[in-house]
Amino acid sequence: MSLQYAIEKQVALAAVRRACALTSAVFNKLVKQETLTKDDKSPVTVADYSAQAVVNTILGRAFPADPIVGEEDADDLRREEAAKLRNRIVELANEALTADLVIGDNAEWGIGPGQERTTEELLDAIDRGNDQGGRLGRRWTLDPIDGTKGFLRGGQYAVCLALIVDGDVKLGMIGCPNLPVKSAEPEGQKGCIFVAVKGQGAEQMTVSGADPTPIVIPPVAPGMLNLLESVEAAHADLTFNLRVSELLGITRPPTQMDSQAKYGCLARGDGGVYLRMPTTAGYREKIWDHASGSLLVKEAGGLITNSLGQPLDFGLGRTLGVNYGVVAAGKDVHALVLAAVQRARAEELERAKA
Repeated sequence: MSLQYAIEKQVALAAVRRACALTSAVFNKLVKQETLTKDDKSPVTVADYSAQAVVNTILGRAFPADPIVGEEDADDLRREEAAKLRNRIVELANEALTADLVIGDNAEWGIGPGQERTTEELLDAIDRGNDQGGRLGRRWTLDPIDGTKGFLRGGQYAVCLALIVDGDVKLGMIGCPNLPVKSAEPEGQKGCIFVAVKGQGAEQMTVSGADPTPIVIPPVAPGMLNLLESVEAAHADLTFNLRVSELLGITRPPTQMDSQAKYGCLARGDGGVYLRMPTTAGYREKIWDHASGSLLVKEAGGLITNSLGQPLDFGLGRTLGVNYGVVAAGKDVHALVLAAVQRARAEELERAKA
């Protein structure tokens, strides 16, 4: 008897693996070898669209009835002036889709030699990511490049794919092409995929899909924790994080990296706390930025809530609703971390009144 969501896991792994290979190729071809102006984001655009075309094509063949919640649509690509960009995206997407089959792949998912798609088919695949989310039914969430600035600087970024059923995340996958397989060997082998299926635990494998290894968040004394936080100050309130560290007696410096790679690091025991508090009034977190990571943390034995101690709600639509931040940690320390977050927040409110 096969485990629940076994086919979905295989399909998602094939999609994420090919998207990771594609985004790595884009970095090597377009970022390393081409001259870019300081604000040129074109490699991200190429990689974003190409990876979404690949993943959505595979999901569309394997699960044609499943909608997808994604960030991009193809309207801009259909314009006449976008012909050069469009052609490059089509070329890269087809390279990824037609790469040789490996163990676990299935040609019926639209992959392997001879599976080229037309331009219109790939644009239509990108447009499949327009679902609005909701409480009922099956849907996938996709962020083809989470951590665009990390991608451009050759740092951490992630390909994130999750399956949500009736508002509950059932499968989460985070592909991190630049993350060391072993944190103790930062210059060693790079490229990890983190996988979680609800009720089946969490695992890490190489970016090729080899060496699957169960992962759990180890118990850590509060003073030995350190925070996993965003590189960009615009993405998290780093001053607030510092105060939380003080309240917890944390002396280790924070680990800063872009993307949901932070969730993968937390799940395998690198660090101890992932904290993301809002920096802008009215900003709402997108479900594709947290769906995979939230399940990974829980299946690795951790807890994830907002700053009120409430579970994240993935059934509200394309966002998590009113933003009370994200607090993730091992079960043994989550309550302590949450108390420190709430105290730091209370101090902020007191200062605002003064």
